[in-house]
Amino acid sequence: MALEDAKKQIDVAFTRKDRRGLAYENAFGGATSFLRRQYTKDLAGADLAVTGVPFDQAVTNRPGTRFGPRAIRAASTLQPYDPPTGWDGFDPLSDFSIVDYGDMAFDYADVAGFPALVQAHIAGILAADVGSVTLGGDHFITLPILRAYAEKFGPLSVIQFDAHSDLWADDDMDRIDHGTMMYKAVKLGLVDPKRSVQIGIRTECDDYCGMHYIEAREVHEKGVAATVARARDLVGDAPTYVTFDIDALDPAFAPGTGTPVWGGLASWQAAAMLRDLAGINMVGGDVVEVSPPFDHADITAVAGAHVAMELCCLYLWNKRGA
Repeated sequence: MALEDAKKQIDVAFTRKDRRGLAYENAFGGATSFLRRQYTKDLAGADLAVTGVPFDQAVTNRPGTRFGPRAIRAASTLQPYDPPTGWDGFDPLSDFSIVDYGDMAFDYADVAGFPALVQAHIAGILAADVGSVTLGGDHFITLPILRAYAEKFGPLSVIQFDAHSDLWADDDMDRIDHGTMMYKAVKLGLVDPKRSVQIGIRTECDDYCGMHYIEAREVHEKGVAATVARARDLVGDAPTYVTFDIDALDPAFAPGTGTPVWGGLASWQAAAMLRDLAGINMVGGDVVEVSPPFDHADITAVAGAHVAMELCCLYLWNKRGA
């Protein structure tokens, strides 16, 4: 794009006429929609909606992920200058209609009412036959999101990148805790554990509830290709939800998170795995647990923004030529 054309683009999050296309605004100014996509609640013609759920009242340690969606959006503003690398020329920003659906509104003091709002929020997107990529927020938000997805697709396969299994036993289904959300998702029949896998685990778990898991050390020792091959074999062609807890990354690559654990994935490993999963039947995804108050130089927010971009690519990959 010529410099003169770039100068005419002012706050394209509001002013762009075509939802498709790269964006060339200054990365340091303007409205920080995700990837400079259009802010809108109109899903007509949209292929994918990116939405934020700024909730962090289910954390066990450091709070702050309520600021995650805002930080991820700001960190994403440098990315829409070029197509994403590593996708063989695939350019979802130019070829598909991706919108920023904004953050979900909720009463922060009505914690008990929060899960139903999340489920309804995502269900509204799915009802328009649009996929969703959600920016968290702590990892509890994935449970009500999975409720909405399971209503449409039935029990899901899940690929979970995480340092923790989130499978600690908790049979009070109304209790809100980011460390028990996958346990409840399995017990409620939202997730089929036999065709799901957790990647990057490096904390103890007494009972994986039938979920397959690949510890971080195994990823390091056996490599990305073996990890991806096993994940692809497990999920097959089933409708698959991809949830990426940023603490799957080692704290050296993602210090801004609530429960950091050493020995985690490197950024390059996560990037390679996400790209090599292309072709799975991904129906939705999220990136969670980015906590800006504990970040340094926006390292974690940048990682979160890149993960979210890769999730967009994964979702839209199968829709090429459709």
